[in-house]
Amino acid sequence: MTNSTANEPEPSDSLKTFGLVHKAFRKRAGLTQEEFAPLVRYQPATVASIEQGRRLPPRVYVERAEEVLDAFGVLRAAAKYATREPGLASWFRRWADLEEQAISLYTFENRLVPGLLQTEAYARTLFNERLPVLTDAQIEAQLAARSDRQRLLTELPNTAFSFIVEEHVIQRGTGGPDVTRELINHLLAVTEMRNVELQLMPLARNVHAGLDGPIQLLETPDNEWFGYCEGQENGQLVASPKTISVLHLRYAKLRSQALTPEDSRSLLERTRGAL
Repeated sequence: MTNSTANEPEPSDSLKTFGLVHKAFRKRAGLTQEEFAPLVRYQPATVASIEQGRRLPPRVYVERAEEVLDAFGVLRAAAKYATREPGLASWFRRWADLEEQAISLYTFENRLVPGLLQTEAYARTLFNERLPVLTDAQIEAQLAARSDRQRLLTELPNTAFSFIVEEHVIQRGTGGPDVTRELINHLLAVTEMRNVELQLMPLARNVHAGLDGPIQLLETPDNEWFGYCEGQENGQLVASPKTISVLHLRYAKLRSQALTPEDSRSLLERTRGAL
């Protein structure tokens, strides 16, 4: 992942508007992007991307910019209407916005490798096989949106990312041996980061707490918890404390049933060697 904007979605009108307003206040303060960036604790490339309307501003960024630029609440108000271009499914956008703020993010998947961990080749295979068939432009938009989300792993170093993935998802070999080998290399590299943990649910575990389907949970800086459930052509944001409690219970059990992070890495290495 890089700070380049080459793989980011085309700007939406609302994001461009926020970017222009942000730029006006920055210039009013007499700051360059390079001077402003450390004041809000982000990279200059991130500031540039936000001002170009290519990146959704995280809430913490907006709050810091408000304070540094003395923006009279204008940036905070404009951010409420900033939305992404259709590279992300409409039902997923609210969750994606919450991901930008998360201080912890838990994901269990039994269908495919989670989007935050996918390589471009793996994701391209998925989009190429999507039904109804996607156009080349739609595939590129989907890839750009996915790439943009993946920056969270590096831009949120204090956020704890926990992933539990069924072993059969890796064993399926989506895209063929070369794509799978690249994917495993990527997973091994990503999990060297201190804030990223991956556990595999072994094939030998014939019953576990996640048989009802995928689980996604996140915690905001205000210590609010949200969940997200996705199915065929739909998704649902979960805010009910009762449901969140159930999902927490299941995720905690899954952590105890899955392989440890160390054993998961060993299994990935053995799987790579067998390709």
